[in-house]
Amino acid sequence: MNVLAGFRAIIPAVSTVPVLRLAGATLYRVSVNGAFLAHGPARAAHGFYRVDEIRLTSLGERECVVAIEVAGYNVDAYGVMNQPSFLQAEITSGPTVLAASGRGSDFACFLLDERVRRTERYSHQRGFTEAYRLTPQWDTWRRRPDTPRVVTDVAICEPKTLIHREAPYPDTTVCPVEAVVAAGTVQVHAPLPPRRTARYLDLDADTTAGFPRADLDVSVTAILRPLRFETQERAFVPIDPASSCALTAGTWRILDLGANRAGFIGLTVTCRDPVRLLLTFDERLTDGLIDDERNDCVNAVVYELAPGCYDVESFEPYVLRYLQLTALDGDCEIRSVYLRNLVCGYPDHIPFASGDPDLDRIFHAAVATFRQNAVDIIMDCPGRERAGWLCDSFFTARTEHALYGESRIEKSFLENFLLPESFGNLPDGMLPMCYPADFPNGRFIPNWALWLVVELEEYVGRSGDRELADAFLPKIDALFHYFEGFENGDGLLERLENWVFIEWSRANDYTQDLNYPSNMLYAGALSAAGRLFEDRSLQQKADGLREAVRRQAFDGAFFVDNAVAKDGRMWPSRNRTETCQYYAFYFDVATPDRYGELRDRLVRDFGPSRSQTGRYPDVHPASAFVGNVLRMDLLSRWDLVEQLFDEMKGYLLTMAEETGTLWEHQEATASCSHGFAAHAAYLLLRHAGRSK
Repeated sequence: MNVLAGFRAIIPAVSTVPVLRLAGATLYRVSVNGAFLAHGPARAAHGFYRVDEIRLTSLGERECVVAIEVAGYNVDAYGVMNQPSFLQAEITSGPTVLAASGRGSDFACFLLDERVRRTERYSHQRGFTEAYRLTPQWDTWRRRPDTPRVVTDVAICEPKTLIHREAPYPDTTVCPVEAVVAAGTVQVHAPLPPRRTARYLDLDADTTAGFPRADLDVSVTAILRPLRFETQERAFVPIDPASSCALTAGTWRILDLGANRAGFIGLTVTCRDPVRLLLTFDERLTDGLIDDERNDCVNAVVYELAPGCYDVESFEPYVLRYLQLTALDGDCEIRSVYLRNLVCGYPDHIPFASGDPDLDRIFHAAVATFRQNAVDIIMDCPGRERAGWLCDSFFTARTEHALYGESRIEKSFLENFLLPESFGNLPDGMLPMCYPADFPNGRFIPNWALWLVVELEEYVGRSGDRELADAFLPKIDALFHYFEGFENGDGLLERLENWVFIEWSRANDYTQDLNYPSNMLYAGALSAAGRLFEDRSLQQKADGLREAVRRQAFDGAFFVDNAVAKDGRMWPSRNRTETCQYYAFYFDVATPDRYGELRDRLVRDFGPSRSQTGRYPDVHPASAFVGNVLRMDLLSRWDLVEQLFDEMKGYLLTMAEETGTLWEHQEATASCSHGFAAHAAYLLLRHAGRSK
C-alpha cells in the first residue's frame, strides 16, 4: 500500500517535437527537467486504461530528463480503483521510438521512499495522507541525468486494454496566493480526541484498507490533535508573489487564495536547521482558523526537511481557499506559494451578463464549481472524494453542454459504467452508486442506478450519440430485471435492499417499506428508456406506476413519502417531505393540470424563506441535494423566472460570496464545491435576461 515509484528516461536532442504516450495506475505526475508537465490518467473502468498523449514541446533541441512519478495505493476507494499499479509509456519523435517502458533500461525505475508510506487515510473515500522526509537532493533524479540513485527492478505486466481519452486535458495553470489573513503561535497540549467519528481512522477490513494506527510512521492527526493555535494578528495583507515570509518555530500564517481553488499546493522553502512544516487547508475558516475535521478528511500535508532549499508541490489534488503554514520545529523562509489548478480543460471564460450582479456572481461560482468537478469524469467534489456519483452527474452533465456545447466528459463518465461485463460484489443487473470505485462490502444505492437511465436519454438528446445508448441496452434490461424482483401486485417497488437514498434530509428516514419517491423515479426511468428505445410497453408500465402512486400516496394536500407493512398489506404513512413533492412533479406523477393546488402551494409557501415563515412544519424541508435543485428546475419548467432568480439568490448567493463555489449542503458543513450545484449555470443560461 501507498508506494511511490519514479521512472526516468533521458531523451537526446531531437529536431521534431517528441510525443509521450502513457497509461498507468493509480495516479501519475510527469515532469521535464523537474518542471511540472502533466497529471493523470483519465480514469476508466476495471481492466481498461485510457492513454494520454502529450507533446513534449518543452524539450527543445537539448538532452532532457522526462520523469514520471507513479503512485500505487492498492486500497479500495471511491475516487480511484484498487488495481495493480503499473506504467506503460513510450516517447517517440516521428517514427523513431526514443524510449519505451519494458525495453531494456530506457526507463530507469526508483523507489521514492521520501514519501512516507505508513500514513493514515486522507478520507474514507480517498487514499493516503501525504507526508515527506526530504533532503536537498531529493528530486535531482528528475532534474539531472547524472544523478546517482539506486535502481529498482521492475516486472513486466500482462498486456493492458488501452482505450481513448475522451475528456479534454486539464487546465494546470498556476494561481498565486492573494493575501495573509492571520498569523500567530502554536502551543502543544494534551491531545484532544477527534470531535466526530472519523471513518478514515477506524479501519474496517470490509470497507477501508489502510495501516493500523500502531504501525504508522507518520500520523497527521496525531500531530494535529495536541496543537492549539493562538492568533496574534488578523488582517488582510496582500502578498507580493516575489516576497517571502519567515516562520520561526511555533509560528503560523494563514494565506487566502481569494476563492476556492482545486489542485496542487506548491511553495519554496529554505531552512538552515531541520524543520517540520505542516500545511493545513480548508475551503473556509471556522472561527478564524482552519478546522481540519470540518469535511471528514485530513486536510494536511507534512514535510520533514533537512537544512537546504526545496521546491515542493503536493502529489495529490485538494480543494481550498485558505492555507495555513505552521513551523512546528525549526525556522524557515517560505516564498512563491501557489495553487496549481487541476480543473476542466475547457476554456475558463464564459461570457455572461445578466444585468444583475448577484446573478452574475452565482453564475461564475457555478462555472468554477463545474470546472473543479469535471476534470476527467464528472465528480461530486474535488476534495473529500473525487468520485463519479450517479444522480449528481445528471445535473452536472447538463451544465457541461450548456457551457461548452459538448458532452465529452459526460461520455467518459457514462462509458465507464458501460465497459465492465459485471461489477463485483453487486447483485446481477445492479450498477455501482459511483464509479470507477471498489465496494468490497457490496454497498450500493439501488435507486441511484435509475438516474443513469434518465441521464442517458438526455445525453443522447444533447450529443446525438446513439451508439453509446444502444450499447447500454443490455445493461438497462438487466437493471429493470433486477427491479422486477421487488415489484408488488401494483407494480410498485417495495423493500428495496441495501442503501436506499433520497437526499440528506428526513426523506432518508422514510425509505421503507415502500418508498414513493423511489417509485416516482422508477416511473421516470421506465419512461426515459421507453422513449429512448421506442418500447411502448415500458412507457405503459410507467403510466401504471404513476397511477398507483397517485392513488396511494396523495393524502389530499401532499404526497406522503412511504408506506409501511402491517397485517399483510402496505399502509401509506403520514410522513411528508418537501422533496417528495418535487419528485412527484419532476417525474410526472403530479402535473400542474391535475395537482394545481399543490403546485401553487409549493410555489407560494415553500422555498428558501420557509425557515422564517414556518409554514407547513410537518412537511420536512428539502436539502440542497437534491430537493432544492429539483425545485429550481421545476420553477424553470413552469417559467416562473423572476421567482427562480430570487430563490437562487436565497439558496446560493451566500455560497458564491464566501467561497466562489457552490456547496453540498445549504450550510458549510461539508464540501463547499459540489458538482451538482453547477446546475445553476444551466438554468441561468436558459433564462437570464428575461422574466415573467
